[in-house]
Amino acid sequence: MKKLALVLLCIFILMLPSTVSAERKIPILIYHSIDEFKGHGVEDLYVSPANFEKQMIYLRDHGFTLLTFEQWNDAKNIDKPIFITFDDGYKNNLNAFAIFKKLETNHFKPKGTIFVISDFVGRSNRLSWLELKRMADSCLFSIQSHTANHPDLRKIKDYEYELKVSKEKIQRITGHPVIALSYPYGLYNDKVLAETKKYYSFGLTTIPEPFIEKGIQDERYLLPRLYVKYSTTIEDFAKLVDNK
Repeated sequence: MKKLALVLLCIFILMLPSTVSAERKIPILIYHSIDEFKGHGVEDLYVSPANFEKQMIYLRDHGFTLLTFEQWNDAKNIDKPIFITFDDGYKNNLNAFAIFKKLETNHFKPKGTIFVISDFVGRSNRLSWLELKRMADSCLFSIQSHTANHPDLRKIKDYEYELKVSKEKIQRITGHPVIALSYPYGLYNDKVLAETKKYYSFGLTTIPEPFIEKGIQDERYLLPRLYVKYSTTIEDFAKLVDNK
């Protein structure tokens, strides 16, 4: 009887998922400009509209659910969650808006998060407040903060203006909550984390890996992101989102 109990116990232990296999990887992608690269700026901060559309079709056809940070807690109940983010609020993000509207169906709801620099809104190459309001009201985009002036947050003193005032300005224009901050240049330290926690529920870095819940302190203020580049092929993209 003891031998049978021991055998059954061993079988039960072998059937338990290992720590590695139980790890759930959630990709958080980072884009900047959705446009053709014309020789100005950094090429890998661009993704052509054609490639962006192919990437979104790949996500649709492979069963991914696109989420915003307001839906963070829903991710645990979804088979293949993914977050699409855009930094800086460039006007060419309207290309992504058009592609989302083109691909939206009853069965596929594309969604993305644009992190805007509040004092840069309305510049010639940036989205206007009217455009941001329209994007937010479409429910295809969540508009969040990339600070007021895009400083290195480790080197400033006026955190209230960069974090609080930026948040309030965006909320006032869009009429939607601002709960997430993208750290300029992906840079942060303990002081930055402490100040961010006063105003936001999430902080995003540029650590190049998928998110894996580890239960560490300040985990939601250290969210990693995976770069999608101008040179990223659809094969590269598939490996990126499938974590291969």
